[in-house]
Amino acid sequence: MPELYPIKAYAYLRVSGRGQVDGLGFDRQLQEIDEYASVNDMEIVEVFREEGVSGTRGEQERPAFMEMVSRILANGVRTIVVEGMDRLARENRVQENLIVFLASKGITLISARTGVDVTADFDGDPVKKAMIQIQGIFSEMERNLIVKKLKQARDKKRERTGKCEGQKSFTESEQGKITVRELVRLRESGFTWQEVADHLNTNGFFTKSGKPWTMVNAQQTWRNNREL
Repeated sequence: MPELYPIKAYAYLRVSGRGQVDGLGFDRQLQEIDEYASVNDMEIVEVFREEGVSGTRGEQERPAFMEMVSRILANGVRTIVVEGMDRLARENRVQENLIVFLASKGITLISARTGVDVTADFDGDPVKKAMIQIQGIFSEMERNLIVKKLKQARDKKRERTGKCEGQKSFTESEQGKITVRELVRLRESGFTWQEVADHLNTNGFFTKSGKPWTMVNAQQTWRNNREL
């Protein structure tokens, strides 16, 4: 018989308060997830921690969640384990939206507390299954529209200038360098991603596109430029 390998999975942890970030909230969640994994032939290969993020926020306001999904779509890991559904989200509406988002991308979500494959149960309900299928259709359509718009923009620039250079990085401007240095300083000082975004917005720092900072683009900018 062929050798069976453990299922590779990511752990997703979330705490809503600053005190929980420094306390035992993450430790307790990870302990229960590890215990579940050890008796279910599963290997937790990476842990994603959502720091100080309310359970009422959607996927776009969860930088660790979005990083985890991006990582999943780029490799062979297809399973996420949470301690319980309240750690994914507090409100049923937000829970459902996140589950539909994951299921539409073929990602399995498991609750360590109950051992339930949440996405499989969701997929078993005809109405909820339709929600997953609709989400998948819209995601595919959105990707196609973005690709089409980018191609049209490149073609127009090529017609106008005879060339189409890649987009310049944020830190090519002096203001961009100052902004990123401030972002890195705040993060290294212990600020949560929401606090970093709020501080930058309050003090007149803007993103490359001139829009206010969010937790997601603050974390992405930090990840891309932290060696600056």
